[in-house]
Amino acid sequence: MSGHLTFFLSRTAMLALAVTIHNLPEGMAVGVVFAGEAQGLTLSAALAVSIGIAIQNIPEGAIISMPMHAEGNSRMKSFLIGTLSGVVEPIGAVTILLLAGILGVALPYLLAFAAGAMMYVVVEELIPETAQGAHTNLSTIGFAIGFVLMMVMDVVLG
Repeated sequence: MSGHLTFFLSRTAMLALAVTIHNLPEGMAVGVVFAGEAQGLTLSAALAVSIGIAIQNIPEGAIISMPMHAEGNSRMKSFLIGTLSGVVEPIGAVTILLLAGILGVALPYLLAFAAGAMMYVVVEELIPETAQGAHTNLSTIGFAIGFVLMMVMDVVLG
């Protein structure tokens, strides 16, 4: 299917679409942990997931905005489109919170689905991209710093 989409969309537009689609399960993850907080998860665990997702949204917006600006779009337009890619996250979170009473026992499975969707995008799209070019060591160092930060947050917050 991606072959058909590339006919209509530029590489940057495809990346923006992929990040936007992947942001929906991220929002679902936030909704699941806050719904789980009502069922026994600690508030600090819910906050750790929310803060972790919020932190990683900064480079996600940048991977959309920077290529758009390089393609000739204005800084403001590039910034707005990068920012708008995250608008679906609150939609996913609110949807899950509204359905939490109905979904109850399915919440852990929804969280696993959201995590799997995020891992798929990272492994399929982002990791191969980081292994190209002259500065691949910076990508590896950035990954290691991000991983350590998330582990510290996991220990400190819960």
